[in-house]
Amino acid sequence: MQQLKAFGAFWYDFVIGDDWRIALGVAIALTATFFLARATTIPLWWLLPAVVIVALPLSIRRAIRPSR
Repeated sequence: MQQLKAFGAFWYDFVIGDDWRIALGVAIALTATFFLARATTIPLWWLLPAVVIVALPLSIRRAIRPSR
């Protein structure tokens, strides 16, 4: 059971990491890409990189912002 708990903790730390907002944004973008790609014939591969390009600077800005 201890090994299973350690395995789960590793994956939680790997996926969530320091910023849960990035993980949530990527999960939403993957889900949106999947459903939109199935609903239309438009290639939507660019949606996930676009979300990452927007979310990463926001996360960095939030991390380096001085504490109040």
